[in-house]
Amino acid sequence: MEENLIDNQSTQYIVVDLGIEQYGIDIKYVDNIIRMQNITRVPNAQPFFRGVINLRGEVVPVMSLRRKFGLEDDEFTDKTRIIILKPAQHEALGIVVDNVKEVVSLESDNIEKIQNGKYEKRHISAVGKNQGSLISLLNVNFIFEDIN
Repeated sequence: MEENLIDNQSTQYIVVDLGIEQYGIDIKYVDNIIRMQNITRVPNAQPFFRGVINLRGEVVPVMSLRRKFGLEDDEFTDKTRIIILKPAQHEALGIVVDNVKEVVSLESDNIEKIQNGKYEKRHISAVGKNQGSLISLLNVNFIFEDIN
């Protein structure tokens, strides 16, 4: 039996905590990880936007993933971080996470796509298996969906 090693590619994910769940963010979308700082509120913004920050002279909007996903509101601690995402064709966006845990490499055979169905969650594109634990892999396009 031949193994097809070409198809088994590895992707790196930054693993973050959001409540009791672990989420993975493809490292290719991550521009920076910064400590929590003062966020300036913006009037009439969607409820999941916390406001904007000044990052090296650039005004960056900051979103609460907890609010976007319908979870309980953020509790800021010394482990809270803002991850700056910068995918192609988009401006930078900060997302608030409870904790940044580690960077993991997941082989494609350890990633299962989420099937369309009654359990479908648009904010999760797949589930990764790493050392006995499951990591929900974020759909970065969903995060940017309601912006503009």
